[in-house]
Amino acid sequence: MPHLASLTAQRLQALHRDGFTLLPGVLDHHQIGELRQAIDALTPSHWDYQGLLDHYKCVFNRDPLWLPYLDLPGVIELAEAALGSDCHVIGQTAWRCHPGFVGAELHQDYQAIALPEQLLEDPRFELPMQICTAHLYLDDIDAELCPTLVIAGSHRAGRPPRPGEKRWRGRQAEPVLCRAGDVLLFRSELWHAGSRNRSTARSRYLMQVHYGRRMVAQKFSPYLAFQFNPAVLAACTPRQRRLLGDHTEAEYD
Repeated sequence: MPHLASLTAQRLQALHRDGFTLLPGVLDHHQIGELRQAIDALTPSHWDYQGLLDHYKCVFNRDPLWLPYLDLPGVIELAEAALGSDCHVIGQTAWRCHPGFVGAELHQDYQAIALPEQLLEDPRFELPMQICTAHLYLDDIDAELCPTLVIAGSHRAGRPPRPGEKRWRGRQAEPVLCRAGDVLLFRSELWHAGSRNRSTARSRYLMQVHYGRRMVAQKFSPYLAFQFNPAVLAACTPRQRRLLGDHTEAEYD
């Protein structure tokens, strides 16, 4: 089996080439069950909501149980390689998508700067990453259970998709079909989409962890009213404290 450093290097290349990479078998059976049970026990607060989609923000702050999922082995090494060893978490959300749920249309999450596509297509130019998202899948994802759709290489479009646009350079969005416990990591410029839950009886369980460079603001709602849970801080490892914002002094601190 390849050494972690070698795997991380290969996955980093995929982020630069394709805009995403799939990490198989990150979570074991126990972790999958623990997260599903924890999501079932959540109740909404502030901007959380329930319906065809149950969506919960800042779950790391609710209980120390969520902390190990901020820096999973293999995932955190890749996030740090992509965004710097001083990167941090800008969000951790839990999702439960019920039958009939319709995911977001093709979009990109964030593009730091608009650049001409002629520059981005030059293989000598490597576009730095600012934000990456990890999808932790807690179900086997088939074509019916709202797979994430991605267009490989579209992070080099230099812009978001236009209204009604379905392809980039002839490529259409392809579903990421994977197993429970797999993790999809993608950069924020990638064109991607949600899809429908076409199942009649299954809900898709998902956790997202958003990582940003040190100078990307942390998105902890309700912002000015946000307060860290003392029990969570007491349970943090040094790396987890850094991911939650306990940085050494820098230029703008």
